[in-house]
Amino acid sequence: MENIYVNLNMIRKILKVDSDTISISVPSSYIGKVLEIIAFSEEEGQSRESVKKQPATFKALSLDTTGFKFNRDEANER
Repeated sequence: MENIYVNLNMIRKILKVDSDTISISVPSSYIGKVLEIIAFSEEEGQSRESVKKQPATFKALSLDTTGFKFNRDEANER
């Protein structure tokens, strides 16, 4: 089984390994660049996804907007 996913910044290749050596081809735009190669089994990937993420909260910033009136012309001045 081999699936290859490509986007602007990443190549993701999923394959069934049948030996202790694998080989991947990279686009010519990657030649001369530093690449990070990560390998893990599907089971390891699934266990990582099951970790619950806490929702982001933003309690450090508080603004008093009482009496504030938005001025669109002033905001768009250059």
